[in-house]
Amino acid sequence: MSETQYDVVIVGGGPGGYVCAIRAAQLGLKVACVEKRGALGGTCLNVGCIPSKALLQSSEKFDETQHELAAHGIKISKATLDLKTMLGRKDKVVSDLTKGIEFLFKKNKVDYVKGSGEISAKGEVTVDGKTKLATKNIVIATGSDHAHLPGVEIDEKQIVSSTGALDLQKVPKHLVVIGGGYIGLEMGAVWQRLGAEVTVVEFLDRLLPGMDVEMGKAFQKFLKKKGFNIRLGTKVTGANKAASNVTLTVEPAKGGDAEEIKADAVLVAIGRKPYSEGLGAEKLGVEMDKRGFIQVDKHYQTSVPGIYALGDVIPGPMLAHKAEYEGEAVAEILAGQAGHVNYDTCPGIVYTWPEIAYVGKSEEELKEAGIEYKVGKFPMTANSRARANGFTEGFVKLLADAKTDRLLGAHIMGAEAGNTIHELVMAMEFQATAEDVGRAFHGHPTLNEAVKEAALAVHGHPIHT
Repeated sequence: MSETQYDVVIVGGGPGGYVCAIRAAQLGLKVACVEKRGALGGTCLNVGCIPSKALLQSSEKFDETQHELAAHGIKISKATLDLKTMLGRKDKVVSDLTKGIEFLFKKNKVDYVKGSGEISAKGEVTVDGKTKLATKNIVIATGSDHAHLPGVEIDEKQIVSSTGALDLQKVPKHLVVIGGGYIGLEMGAVWQRLGAEVTVVEFLDRLLPGMDVEMGKAFQKFLKKKGFNIRLGTKVTGANKAASNVTLTVEPAKGGDAEEIKADAVLVAIGRKPYSEGLGAEKLGVEMDKRGFIQVDKHYQTSVPGIYALGDVIPGPMLAHKAEYEGEAVAEILAGQAGHVNYDTCPGIVYTWPEIAYVGKSEEELKEAGIEYKVGKFPMTANSRARANGFTEGFVKLLADAKTDRLLGAHIMGAEAGNTIHELVMAMEFQATAEDVGRAFHGHPTLNEAVKEAALAVHGHPIHT
């Protein structure tokens, strides 16, 4: 048994785990964080959010150089791609940030324990089968892993997960993306900008399931205009690898004749699953559902007292910022405070170009709940800053309660939507009305003026349309 008695040992050093560790230490608790990857930051920082955004930024610049700069009077005879340098920049961004978290651990006196953690008993975590950490409380923050598709074996070379898609050593002539969600569309956008033909195969009859339908349809129309091949209502039943290509067998989701699609590379992006196996939690009686999600109460405590869980490993959106806020809440609860997360204002963002961002309810959810609402929309083509910038795709859509005018949902498609959405997150956090947003100052010329106009449109009097 370790001589150190911890107040809390956190298993997992991703966004939820490391934030929980730092906040708990700030509140005076003795904290250890166990992480087996050898680098802090979890999937998000190492092989997810951060490297993908680095590549999205680089590929956007390449695409802009080729297709947009001439309209600004900047003429470049020929832009060439140095993929090795682009990937190297991505890796450096990741490395710098992971080292930054290690610095924060040292600054806040969090013990960073490298190795695979297992809950060997109540109040005990064993690392790599030998080092035992005694603790009053345990937090499971092990995150998630990519989901597998039967008949399509991932080798991270020809058939890749999102991890392998970050490190393709050459631009494929034809990339097939299985799955029309956030991850698939973002990585598809990267390689399409760099020169690949991209085909998206989605089992459902729409892209971005769970998003407001009108927004999803508008984005699908834009992708087709950019050259994406979209195959909806289609399932992949098998994959046959050859030396230089992969042949996928597909058929209509509702039944029908099979056909083949050939590709140089295939990205399997059908979702993620909780990383809850092999932790020793089940042996101790920690309750999980059929999909492996750990069940917790409103204070994030599992069915076993003293064991908590947060992030992707519990039900809810699999988002890094959701895990971070849960990490803060759990730390505060363990310190005797009232930690809380308002899931109604948790935003979702797709970092393609244009970006898509939303918070709150979609029209479909409001209709299903029988809530009367009003809609206000404003196109980015009528926004002066968007016109000056040359990026006019998309629109802002606000949903407000028909009786109280309180904002119930906000949906944005356009340049910098991921930044713009946060004024609406804040507005909804303070239970603002559409009138409140419409009357608040919005500097001119800014993209955020489209939000003001959409708020005015809820009441039928936008100024600039």
